[in-house]
Amino acid sequence: MKYHIVTLGCQMNLSDSERVISVLEEAGYSWTDDENEAGLIGIIACSVRQKAIDKVYSRIHKWNKWKNNKNLITFISGCILPSDHEKFLKLFDITFQMKDLPKLPEMISRYGVVTPTHLKVGIDPHNENIEQFWNVKPAYQSDFEAFVPIQNGCDKFCTFCAVPYTRGREVSRPSKDIIAEVEQLVAQGYKTITLLGQNVNSYGLDKKGEEINFAQLLREIGEFGNRSEKDFWVYFTSPHPRDMNDEVLEVISEYKVLGKQIHIPMQSGDDEVLHRMNRKHNLETYRKIIHSIRRLLPEATIFTDIIVGFTGETVEQFENSRRAMEEFKFNMSYTAIYSPRPGAKSHEWIDDIPQDEKKRRLHVLTEELRKHNLPFNKKMVGKTVRVLVRNTDRKEGFLSAHTEGKLIVRFASTNKSLIGHFVNVKIISASDFSMEGELVEG
Repeated sequence: MKYHIVTLGCQMNLSDSERVISVLEEAGYSWTDDENEAGLIGIIACSVRQKAIDKVYSRIHKWNKWKNNKNLITFISGCILPSDHEKFLKLFDITFQMKDLPKLPEMISRYGVVTPTHLKVGIDPHNENIEQFWNVKPAYQSDFEAFVPIQNGCDKFCTFCAVPYTRGREVSRPSKDIIAEVEQLVAQGYKTITLLGQNVNSYGLDKKGEEINFAQLLREIGEFGNRSEKDFWVYFTSPHPRDMNDEVLEVISEYKVLGKQIHIPMQSGDDEVLHRMNRKHNLETYRKIIHSIRRLLPEATIFTDIIVGFTGETVEQFENSRRAMEEFKFNMSYTAIYSPRPGAKSHEWIDDIPQDEKKRRLHVLTEELRKHNLPFNKKMVGKTVRVLVRNTDRKEGFLSAHTEGKLIVRFASTNKSLIGHFVNVKIISASDFSMEGELVEG
């Protein structure tokens, strides 16, 4: 039977889908790019954003109509709220949590009869048996970039976020398994590896005395990098300011394989908004982290996440976010318009910021980012930098790459054999969010 999978959401869901593919391939199913050809169709879903859930309903209604003319089995898993899970039970043949992935072939053979009773009543918040899922060897979708999960779940309960209700409480993956997966990937020639978790820098805190902490995990990987003498970069996403400390930054500074790029979500530059978000840090705490990054990793790029239009955010409170962006001069900001999500605490509050005003605030922060991003990129002109070639560029006759700091660089070349390899490029021009260079031979 042919199968097709639709993946929605973040890098964690992309990583999950690689393990789903592995289980299905092992069971004898074959992938098709065309969902019309598939007898088995699944979605790795995301309840965190309403738009992603809207896509689920659109797809399943279409697929269920197809059942009038063909045999088709549908399934859904991923990052799903209990309330969404209940609705999907009536629409999909199979719904399951990722920890039950090894049982998926059995579920399919029984044509949608879900075996564990608790799957019919909601999400297990304790992530029991999640190790069975981690033990599934993923079918990596790239031969030079890979995602490695190091934990699942979240204990922070930010009021805007549904993740604690979709993935349960934090559980750390055994460090020996993480390191073994990284070592295997490097041996296979992978050039960039991203460690994934909802709060990576709280890794190991749920197993105190039994497991190493995040800084120690990075050190173990860095030591392996020194021994291997291989060229690769290791990144992580996402850390939480509450658990970030200098030890992590000091370890990154010691090892060349640990990528000099830090993604540290700010979410807001106003203390009152941060309090209502239940972020458990204030702007001064965040400022100290930025200062530590500049001091210990002066060459590092800094990325962030910001939400605009959060419930009750005044014009002055938004202005504090703009001032913070001006102060910290981020290299990149993933700025999102706030939208209430059922399951999150803030869904109980009035969404009182008009959509047009939210869009205005988004535009203001985008322009603020542009003001600081362009000067940084211009300083790179004339320098020769090492980049990882990732794909062909939208500009014809060019390849697209990124620096160790994950800044985008395009350069003239039609040699697709360079994709997946490190090359040296001399930067010749810069724009707001990318740079252009020329290949340095040899």
